[in-house]
Order: sequence, then C-alpha cells, then structure tokens
Amino acid sequence: MKHINLVKLSVGTESVESLEHWQKTKRGQADDGLHCHVTRMWPKREKEILAGGSIYWVIKGSIQARQRILRLDEVFGEDGIRRCAIVLAPDLVRTQVTIKRPFQGWRYLKPEDSPMDLPKGHSTDDALPTELASALAEIGVL
Repeated sequence: MKHINLVKLSVGTESVESLEHWQKTKRGQADDGLHCHVTRMWPKREKEILAGGSIYWVIKGSIQARQRILRLDEVFGEDGIRRCAIVLAPDLVRTQVTIKRPFQGWRYLKPEDSPMDLPKGHSTDDALPTELASALAEIGVL
C-alpha cells in the first residue's frame, strides 16, 4: 500500500530546535513517552498514513522538518471529546525548506509533493540560510 503524509503548522514554534524542546515536555508526549500531537480530527486515510507516512512540520511559513508517524491513539480531552493523538518517532528529520501558506488543522501531503530530507547531520541546507530560502521560495525562485 502506498503511504500518504500529513502537513501541520507548528503553532508558536520559532525553530526546529524549539519544536524539539516542546516535544520533550509532558504535554508533547504520549503515555509511553513517545512524542505526540493531539488533534480534533481523525484522519480518514489512517491505513495509508500508517503505511510509512510522516508529519511535515511548517515552522514560520515553511516546511523545515518531518517525523515518522508510528500510530494514531484515541484520547479524550478534559471536555470528554474524542481526539486523535498522532504518535511520532523521536527523531526530527530536517528537510529542504519549502514555503507553505498558512492553513488550519492538518492536510494530506502526497509523497511526490513532499520536500526531500537533508543529508544526515545537516541542520540546514548548506547552500542558503532558512530565512533566505523561504523568501526565495515565496517569490518563486526556488
């Protein structure tokens, strides 16, 4: 089965490092200590997501990193409403910077439309700083 990815705004995050820091807090973890993100909507394409999908994080207007999705857990908020905890692999993989306009919630992202991973050990694309790459992508140069 072919997989599908998700793309999600990382609201309030200034950098990949600040996302990593937030995920280490109790609020950013599932009961078993793995990183998770809780959302109101349960993805209809669950089987495709769990067949190898990742969540691509939009930070300050551009996709900058991704995490492999391990499972989807049912959780209930203090208000009793059912929610979906997207449980994630611990490693954040840096990606090529790709501009993404604001949106609410999450969206599906086809593998062929997903930005490529940066080589291991690279925190940014060596060719351009993140802010410059975002600005160039916004005007259509990249």
